Amino acid sequence: MHGMSNPLLDFTDLPLFDRIRPEHVAPAIDTLLAEADRALGEVTAPDYPAQWEAIARVLDVATERLGRAWGAVNHLNAVADTPELRAAYNEALPRVTEFWTRLGADERLYAKYKAIDPAGLNAEQRQAHRNAVRNFVLSGAELTGDARERFAAIQERQAELSQKFSENALDATDAFAYYASADELDGVPEDVVHAAHAAAQAEGKDGHKLTLKLPSYLPVMQFGRHRPLRETLYRAYVTRASDQAEGDLKRFDNSALIREILALRKEEAQLLGYPNFGEVSLVPKMAESPAEVVGFLRDLARRARPFAKKDVADLRTFAAEHLDLDDPQPWDWPFIGERLKEARYAFSEQEVKQYFTAPKVLAGLFKIVETLFGVVIRRDSAPVWHPAVEFYRIERGAQLVGQFYLDQPARPGKRGGAWMDDVRARWLRPDTGALQTPVAHLVCNFASGVGGKPPLLTHDDVTTLFHEFGHGLHHMLTQVNEHDVSGISGVEWDAVELPSQFMENFCWEWDVLRHMTAHVDTGEPLPRALYDKMIAAKNYQAGLGTLRQIEFALFDMLLHTEHDPAQDFLPLLDAVRAEVAVLQPPPFSRTAHTFSHIFAGGYAAGYYSYKWAEVLSADAYAAFEETAQPDGTPDPETGRRYREAILEAGGSRPAIESFKAFRGRAPSLDALLRHQGMA
Repeated sequence: MHGMSNPLLDFTDLPLFDRIRPEHVAPAIDTLLAEADRALGEVTAPDYPAQWEAIARVLDVATERLGRAWGAVNHLNAVADTPELRAAYNEALPRVTEFWTRLGADERLYAKYKAIDPAGLNAEQRQAHRNAVRNFVLSGAELTGDARERFAAIQERQAELSQKFSENALDATDAFAYYASADELDGVPEDVVHAAHAAAQAEGKDGHKLTLKLPSYLPVMQFGRHRPLRETLYRAYVTRASDQAEGDLKRFDNSALIREILALRKEEAQLLGYPNFGEVSLVPKMAESPAEVVGFLRDLARRARPFAKKDVADLRTFAAEHLDLDDPQPWDWPFIGERLKEARYAFSEQEVKQYFTAPKVLAGLFKIVETLFGVVIRRDSAPVWHPAVEFYRIERGAQLVGQFYLDQPARPGKRGGAWMDDVRARWLRPDTGALQTPVAHLVCNFASGVGGKPPLLTHDDVTTLFHEFGHGLHHMLTQVNEHDVSGISGVEWDAVELPSQFMENFCWEWDVLRHMTAHVDTGEPLPRALYDKMIAAKNYQAGLGTLRQIEFALFDMLLHTEHDPAQDFLPLLDAVRAEVAVLQPPPFSRTAHTFSHIFAGGYAAGYYSYKWAEVLSADAYAAFEETAQPDGTPDPETGRRYREAILEAGGSRPAIESFKAFRGRAPSLDALLRHQGMA
């Protein structure tokens, strides 16, 4: 196939999403991998100069093209999945992965980077250079002989174990079913009962098929009045993939896998010269040490505890007075919680939705961004993968700053959830000397409009849109010219959620909501009384919720630092619960056995990142609360400082420096506690 006719090999401007076909994938990836390999060979030759620009001009240009083409394939696989595309994607995936892994541990390339004199680099290049050297070390590039081989074997075995852990968690969840009678489903929402009945019928069985998947499990736990049914499901849920599962379901037990994963992580850390995996995990993160993280979590737990205790006291009183439950059991709490919430804040999501029409919300979001960050957002055009996709440009003055695709509606062949992804990064290109502007994907899964009316968003949808747009702004408003540290690139894992969570705060402001709501039929803005209920419900059980997250995070960090992998880890989990939790689970509970975030998902010794970034974003937002104008609108001067210190700086300096540049001090817990009603 001739190069020019393959749209994946056309890098003149934006990806040709309307022309890319599954048969283009293999030949394009073949070509780009060969070019990247050739480039790697060239820059690692003994006589090639150890200079940043010289390496970038050859190697970075080739790997950036590979990254952009693979990014387009990866994106289409997520938003326009077909059997043919999936096959092409799966065929190419191992080859692409193998190349990046090999590049990351190439000792010849590592030697070149080490030989570069940092004195000849600008500040952005110095940060990118530091990151590159650090990543080589963490990928085992300094190891030789047996240690090097063992390190590679550990990586391979860990990938297998993580995959098996995931499969067990999934299969254990899928393998359980309970067929309930109509009486047992008293109180369960009608749509859930219907779905359960249909599922049983499809198998030719009587009754209603209940499973441990959340759309089936949660509503029964929250609304089902039949206690024995709740107990049955709860017991099955908290023993998934463990030694405590019923009978035949024990075959999915993850205990041995967890032990082996922990032992391999400790061995990997020691090969790299660290005492434990917690230390390794934090090398590229914002937090300085495991001790700092543990101290942070314990401090937050101490402050949240009185509120969690009050939450439980309220639940106990309500259960005794209104539900005839004098001694609530673990399977009763979600039910009691839901009933108390109804009694206190009776409002329906359906009612709220009528005020959030997609076009009005989007216009409101754009207006905030334009006002705060001194930019203009306009419609633009580009080849797209579906007619529903919109394309926009962001300008400052007459300058193009960045562009983004917005894909809002859910549809078949599109992965669930919402995400931001980069199409390309801002880069002063070493090959042409031209400035490449950043482009982003913003993907959601909202319901489509019905009967000629605009789509209606839940308040959750609105928050999600603002969240992803926050990531997008971080990527698009950057002023950094060095590819590897521009936008979201090179930003620490525990700080990358700061700009996204920051934007969510606006969705809870009365002065903002007033202007971005209009009832789909009457055009009336959201009523104040409904808003007040939403705010009250937002912080419902914030104390309990915070302690639950801290329990997971503290267990994760201690498991990867103080714990000896040769010992059973259950006593550690019990100790953490004794210290943190105000509601103790029963002895048969085995939640660690499905803790996929840390055993199969990249959050090992990093689960604390969620809370850490929440503290940063709440504290950053507090600067806007402190400087708000008399009418409640945010102050553009504070917006300019936030834009320059945090968004424009991207990954070009440590996140703590960016935070201090904006706030004038280190982050504090106070704003988060206040925002969650725990001040």
